[in-house]
Amino acid sequence: MLDKNEKYRVFLKMGRTDMRKSINGLAVEVQTFLKQNPFDKSLFVFCNKRRNQIKILYWDRNGFCLWQKRLEKDKYMWLKSDNNSMEISMKELEWLLDGLDYRKAYKTLSYDLVA
Repeated sequence: MLDKNEKYRVFLKMGRTDMRKSINGLAVEVQTFLKQNPFDKSLFVFCNKRRNQIKILYWDRNGFCLWQKRLEKDKYMWLKSDNNSMEISMKELEWLLDGLDYRKAYKTLSYDLVA
């Protein structure tokens, strides 16, 4: 089960992914296209061509887990650039799954004191 208290890195594979792929096929996508280790503490997110279905692959202690969500009417905000990836925060993933545009979120500002 996904532990909400755990810090996960979240990687999106841009463009479309064949949703007929299951755990093994998506693990290969993680290695070849995302250039990541599928056994890391990371969530790997994939979307189909119609942008109404998302799959999330992750490693949980002793095996892979695959989570899937299909929208009945709307579409996910998804970049179309094939074979690229990007890293987002867990909060941005929650926004994506809620139907919000994660790219328009306010960025955290940091300031330095001037002496």
